[in-house]
Amino acid sequence: MGLVLAIALLIQAAPALAGPGLCIGPVCGDGITRSAKHHWQLRLRLSDQRGHLERITVDCRHGVLSPERGPVERGHALAVALKACRLAGEQPVDTSA
Repeated sequence: MGLVLAIALLIQAAPALAGPGLCIGPVCGDGITRSAKHHWQLRLRLSDQRGHLERITVDCRHGVLSPERGPVERGHALAVALKACRLAGEQPVDTSA
């Protein structure tokens, strides 16, 4: 009985490990939320393998990150942000016409 109780307590106390979120290369994004004011804006947290953390806003219409510069490498950050936009159903505006 004591062994069963100990195993049950260990199973209950074990933290749930979540996946890192949406990753492209060394950059991962999680905590993705849509702006309450503008549906085409997404907010997300970025992290990289060096331990840099950053909170960004992406304008899915034009593919622009805000802030433009930060500790997380912008090429991979933009790729993660645009992937999040596509998954959220937000398509960029076609300005070629």
